[in-house]
Amino acid sequence: MAAVDSFYLLYREIARSCNCYMEALALVGAWYTARKSITVICDFYSLIRLHFIPRLGSRPDLIKQYGRWAVVSGATDGIGKAYAEELACHGLNIILISQEEEKLQAVAKNIADTYRVETVVMVADFSRGREIYAPIREALRDRDIGILVNDVGAFYPHPQYFAQLPEDTLWDIVNVNIAAASLMVHIVLPGMVERKKGAIITVSSGSCCKPTPHLAAFSASKAYLDHFSRALQYEYASKGIFVQSLIPFYVATSVTAPGSFLHRCPWLAPSPRVYAQHAVSTLGISKRTTGYWSHSIQNQS
Repeated sequence: MAAVDSFYLLYREIARSCNCYMEALALVGAWYTARKSITVICDFYSLIRLHFIPRLGSRPDLIKQYGRWAVVSGATDGIGKAYAEELACHGLNIILISQEEEKLQAVAKNIADTYRVETVVMVADFSRGREIYAPIREALRDRDIGILVNDVGAFYPHPQYFAQLPEDTLWDIVNVNIAAASLMVHIVLPGMVERKKGAIITVSSGSCCKPTPHLAAFSASKAYLDHFSRALQYEYASKGIFVQSLIPFYVATSVTAPGSFLHRCPWLAPSPRVYAQHAVSTLGISKRTTGYWSHSIQNQS
């Protein structure tokens, strides 16, 4: 009995000494739970404010806000084509730039016939480097360019180790993903500053948010576009220029297999048309956005 009583007394002493630690841990747990709850509430509010509330009101007058003409690079497929169509739906005239003349003409005709706006096509292979920009600069010289959309991009043929990547692909990534956006901004920005209005949208990628093994050069080039856009926003916001970094995750483009998981989950990977509708509604509101509500959730994970 004495041994049992001694053990019981020892247990009570240990329990009493641990009470202060338990209370401290409970406070830490309560603080952590409250902090996480506030973060979730704030994220949910931001999601609603950015992706749903703007779509409930009347459409903004993008011509009055930015200008009459929009330039879209990489405009024959995917997000670029859909973004051009959405801007045309708002009444803007569209200048489409890509390297495939036949597809450019078809897209331009469809936009002109559907939305009753003017279209201009410019054939340019951005992978050729510096030589292509003089004609573009001359063609855009006297136009009221209100919106520039940088969507042209070069990709890996498939995920692979960096050392196995062909040198031509590396140069394409440098010339198309990095140089093209930089030079196009350099061409249109002086006119925007002079008119004290304009918008520049650069399509980056969700891969810019974290290092992406086997897509190292591609994700690094998209990180450049993201930082470039954010820096420009700080430089030119006071001059009336809105610069947006658009960081989409998966979009069900034509290169996605029709029976794939992405096509079966449109809420997760929207079509380019749906994505562009949501992305354009964030113009003038968010300087850095995924452009689509479910992509914003993916970006938080």
